[in-house]
Amino acid sequence: MTTLKTGEKTPKSGTAQKDKKPFKLSLQQKNWVLSFHIGFATLWTGAVLSMFLIAFRNKDTANPDILFALNSVINLLDDFVVIPSAIGSVITATSLCWQTNYGFFKFYWVITKWVLSTALIVFGTFCLFPWANEATAISSTAGLRSFQNPIYSFDAIGVLLGTLIQVLFLFVIVGISVLKPWGRRATKEKQAKPSAAS
Repeated sequence: MTTLKTGEKTPKSGTAQKDKKPFKLSLQQKNWVLSFHIGFATLWTGAVLSMFLIAFRNKDTANPDILFALNSVINLLDDFVVIPSAIGSVITATSLCWQTNYGFFKFYWVITKWVLSTALIVFGTFCLFPWANEATAISSTAGLRSFQNPIYSFDAIGVLLGTLIQVLFLFVIVGISVLKPWGRRATKEKQAKPSAAS
């Protein structure tokens, strides 16, 4: 039997050492991260909603200068609000999952949020971003003749419908964050406990 000498500390179990994080945020720091996360999500949702409303207003524009200006504003919002706020939302979400008991794959609602957020970012990067850029470029040279351009029509409709889809799914993500509708995933450890007890 192993005995401990006076003043010698009891060795920690392997499980405790494994679960211990190398860096841990304080409660106040976690609240700050959560506040930034909510702020980034609000910016992201508000900017995409603004892009949708501008695109909706722009579909019947009779002034070529306004057509180009509104397309430029959509681009501006995408470049300087949507993209940074989406990145900030992902960074703060990663920090919260890492530093809290929610984890990355413990709860179905957390996994759903990750899947939806990733899908929105991929869609925005490879669809909305090029559509908005191309629509702005065409309207800057063609003016109102842009409406007769099938490429512009496709891009403009894509931005309109794409931003609407993004807004709806961002509201779904917010609802999931508040309601947390699905429970915890069954892990191997939890499944093993009843077996050990029996």
